[in-house]
Amino acid sequence: MAEPLPTAYLNGAFLPLREARISPLDRGFLFADGAYEVIPVFGGRPFRFGPHFARLARSLEALRMRDPLGEAGWRALCRRLIDENGGGDQYLYVQVTRGAEYGRNHAPLPEIERTVFAFAAPLPRPSAAQLAQGAACITAADTRWARCDIKSVALLPNVLLRQLSIDAGASETILLRDGWLMEASASTVHVVVGGEVLTPPNSPQILPGTTRSVVEELMFELGIPHRTTPVAEATLRAADEIWLGAATREITSVTRLDGQPVGDGVPGPVWQRTYRAFQDHIKRLAGSAW
Repeated sequence: MAEPLPTAYLNGAFLPLREARISPLDRGFLFADGAYEVIPVFGGRPFRFGPHFARLARSLEALRMRDPLGEAGWRALCRRLIDENGGGDQYLYVQVTRGAEYGRNHAPLPEIERTVFAFAAPLPRPSAAQLAQGAACITAADTRWARCDIKSVALLPNVLLRQLSIDAGASETILLRDGWLMEASASTVHVVVGGEVLTPPNSPQILPGTTRSVVEELMFELGIPHRTTPVAEATLRAADEIWLGAATREITSVTRLDGQPVGDGVPGPVWQRTYRAFQDHIKRLAGSAW
C-alpha cells in the first residue's frame, strides 16, 4: 500500500498527518471504543457518500454514541480533506471514538467529547495482470465477535485472519461459520452458480457492505440473476465464480481457493460483465456534484 497523503483532520483541525496526536487515555486506544468508515474517492468525488455515513451513524448508535458531526459536518470535512490532498482518486478513512476521560473505567459509559480523526491515502487500483489472473484466497473458521455488523475499530480478529492469507501467499481469507459462508476478513463475498449470483444475507455476523449494494444494483440493471440466500461451504467450493467486493477492492475475481482453481481458474464471464458495468458507473460519477 502507498503511503498516506500528507494532510489529516483531528478534532476540528487540519494538520500534517505526522503531527496528529491523541491522548493515551482515549477510549479508542484503551477499549477499541469506536467506529470507522473507509470511503473511496474517484475524480474528487466520494463514492456512495450517503450510504457510507449512514452506516457510520448506525455503528455509532449501536455503540450508544452520538454522531459528533452529522451528515452536513461529515460532508464539509470530507470535501476539504479531499481538496487539501490534491483531489483525484483517493480513499478516506474516518474514525470516531468515545473520547478521552481521565482514567480507565469500563462503565458507566462517559458522556465526553468525541475524538474525530480522518486521513486520506492513494486509492489502490488493480493492474491489468491482476485483473487477468484474479486473486487467490484461503478459507478459515470465523473467529470474530458476534456483532460484525458494527464497523468497530476492534479489528484484531480480522487482522489475524487476514494474516493467514498473507502467510499462505494469498490475498484474502474467506470466513466460514458452522459450514456456512459469512464474508471475508475485509470484503463481501459473492458466489456464482449456474449463472446466478448468490450473496449471504446481512446479519449480526456480516457487515452490510456499501460496495455490495452497488453490485446488486448493477446486476439488476444488467439482468443478471442474483439472490440473497445462505450459502453453504459446499456451494462455495463448487462455485463457477467467486468475487470479493470492498471499498478499496471494487470487485475482485477469486480464481483459486485453498490452492484449487475456482471454475476454469480465470475470471469468469459474469464477473467480466459486472466489472465493466462497475467501471462505467465510476466514470459516470467521477467529478460530478455530490
